[in-house]
Amino acid sequence: MATGAVPSSMTGMATGLRASDRSFGFVKNVDFAKIARAPEQRRIKSQGRIASVIRNSSKSSSEIVELEPASEGSPLLVPRQKYCESVHKTVRRKTRTVMVGNVALGSEHPIRVQTMTTSDTKDVNKTVEEVMRIADKGADLVRITVQGKREADSCFEIKNTLVQKNYNIPLVADIHFAPAIALKVAECFDKIRVNPGNFADRRAQFEQLEYSDDEYQKELEHIEKVFTPLVEKCKEYGRAIRIGTNHGSLSDRIMSYYGDSPRGMVESAFEFARICRKLDFHNFVFSMKASNPVIMVQAYRLLVAEMYALGWDYPLHLGVTEAGEGEDGRMKSAIGIGTLLQDGLGDTIRVSLTEPPEKEIDPCKRLANLGMQASSLQKGTVPFEEKHRRYWDFQRRTGQLPVQKEGEEVDYRGVLHRDGSVLMPVSLDMLKTPELLYKSLAAKLVVGMPFKDLATVDSILLRELPPLEDDESRLALKRLIDISMGVIVPLSEQLAKPLPNAIVLVNLNEISTGAHKLLPKGTRLAVTVRGDEPSEELDVLKNVDDITMLLHDLPLSEEKLSRVHAARRLFEYLEESSLNFPVIHHIQFAKEIHRDDLVITAGSNAGSLLVDGLGDGILLEAPEQDFEFLRNTSFNLLQGCRMRNTKTEYVSCPSCGRTLFDLQDISAEIRTKTSHLPGVSIAIMGCIVNGPGEMADADFGYVGGAPGKIDLYVGKTVLKRGIEMEYATDALIQLIKDHGRWVDPQLKSRLLAALLLCYRKIKGFFSFFLRNLSKSQTSVEFPCWKIN
Repeated sequence: MATGAVPSSMTGMATGLRASDRSFGFVKNVDFAKIARAPEQRRIKSQGRIASVIRNSSKSSSEIVELEPASEGSPLLVPRQKYCESVHKTVRRKTRTVMVGNVALGSEHPIRVQTMTTSDTKDVNKTVEEVMRIADKGADLVRITVQGKREADSCFEIKNTLVQKNYNIPLVADIHFAPAIALKVAECFDKIRVNPGNFADRRAQFEQLEYSDDEYQKELEHIEKVFTPLVEKCKEYGRAIRIGTNHGSLSDRIMSYYGDSPRGMVESAFEFARICRKLDFHNFVFSMKASNPVIMVQAYRLLVAEMYALGWDYPLHLGVTEAGEGEDGRMKSAIGIGTLLQDGLGDTIRVSLTEPPEKEIDPCKRLANLGMQASSLQKGTVPFEEKHRRYWDFQRRTGQLPVQKEGEEVDYRGVLHRDGSVLMPVSLDMLKTPELLYKSLAAKLVVGMPFKDLATVDSILLRELPPLEDDESRLALKRLIDISMGVIVPLSEQLAKPLPNAIVLVNLNEISTGAHKLLPKGTRLAVTVRGDEPSEELDVLKNVDDITMLLHDLPLSEEKLSRVHAARRLFEYLEESSLNFPVIHHIQFAKEIHRDDLVITAGSNAGSLLVDGLGDGILLEAPEQDFEFLRNTSFNLLQGCRMRNTKTEYVSCPSCGRTLFDLQDISAEIRTKTSHLPGVSIAIMGCIVNGPGEMADADFGYVGGAPGKIDLYVGKTVLKRGIEMEYATDALIQLIKDHGRWVDPQLKSRLLAALLLCYRKIKGFFSFFLRNLSKSQTSVEFPCWKIN
């Protein structure tokens, strides 16, 4: 008997069920109504909620797999099961071995790296050369798009030519909408990637359709009829299959039941997996890709949770689709892939960049090495019980932002930002050139005075204070404090060379010994913690009234300790203790760290916490690294985790043989002209396969519709078709203007400067007036005022 559970609110629904569902037996308990039915999985659709009733095929039939809301009030139902081997250390999930040619995927083997060609598959020589370059860079697998008969014919030549040149790297065929082509290419390639959203279903129309049970069942039968020949062919030839779901290309049928959600992504893949299992074919892997790292992480975790419940052990291919280019693309991939690797999930990975495919291999290897090291060392922290982390849907734990206290001379409310804060380390040398410092912090300057802007650093960490007699440096710090920028300084420095209104950095030992009491009463504190301390040591936090923030700082040099798991333990302690201090993820890097390693480490360590809603900001310290690079990396991290949006968001596909224009050049052109539009998201897609569906997160879309022709979208709706490429970028800008989302960059700067100057003069006037009224002063020095 298959068993499962749905919220107890459904217990009174028996009379409202369809006739075919009335064999369900309802049994009330405190929180859930239990359901029993024979099929391996059953859908229930009611009041906008979906429940999957599942059983564990490897356990006794009497065991119950319960589903629960991902969070209070959430429509997403998730199994009450684990999604990884351990929540307090990285233990690689045990998976079966899947053979792709001569390469083995699975937990008993290294994490494999792969990429995809961008050349026209019909151009055999160019594709062969590209595969060889990729193989020489160290890739384990190469995927090639195969969209039609001519491309399929070319695949045989490509494979033979590579073998003749002693290149035996496994080749993967990327298939959309073409079951017959998949059958053909399975005769020569080692693996077939199918997209469950469009392999057998028609292209999604994004319509709200209603399916009866019979209609739904007929579509499932159609999928089985279309997909079975490919499974049998792969079984015959010893090929592998990747069931690769994409968030943006779910079928209308799936979306009608599950919505555009991680739940729908998992069910879409499982429909195909059940067919494979029915035919006793197990040489397949799963992927759950999305351009949004938060959605991607949720989907993989839900997939694995259900596989645990069912007793399945299939490997995972990890990737963030349409990640983009440069540091943006690397950061998104580090957040999504790195988070799952920290959980011990993932057997092969691809970093999708809008760059030549061979450039994907280096960051891919760096991520794979990070994952292998974490799992081989089983990096973690002291075991703890986890009760509060919401890893199924994004619900941010927001720390209490600073509140102004009576009698304080400066405004502390701006030292942290409600959408995520960026803190930066500043040296004494930087104070010697104040205007350059203000610009480095991304502050706006009006007549030489700093003002905070959208992407200005919120607070700074100053390890050493300037001497008391250094008036110029101290004036620079005062002007930052006056605009509500926090200046954090160590306790020893503040006691020796006090800076008025500074935030003082202390550790737990300094609090427990009472050293912080040497400061004037009411001094604001930032407390540095590791996260692996005994609860008794952390308890001192309960007795201090002036804590503005915590800095979570566990050195990366601690080989066996994991920052991620220690932070999870810290957040669990804070929730259990009802402490709502903001927590800043503070990461200190070695001098010699490579830029890509810094981005990947920051994304994997801090991003993996922020995608779970754990944390209020980031502080990256890296000696000898460029200050602007560190600042941009910090803001990229927050934006990649869907927190603080400070620039235009791009969803840019990595290009492949289907691409109908030079994606890298066009992407660069669009970015140059539109990068000043924070809050606007633009999708740049090479072809229709990764077109409207993949633009789920985008406001506007630039999509290749035909050779030399571009289609423009608003959301998932095409508004203009067949625009000549030379006019398409200007047409996109006009479309943004027509929808009221365009801001002229020069006009914006001029208006901001004028408003800031006007605001400062008005506030200065009223300050002068009020002081004269209360104190009869005849003159006053105007301060630098912060805009609230």
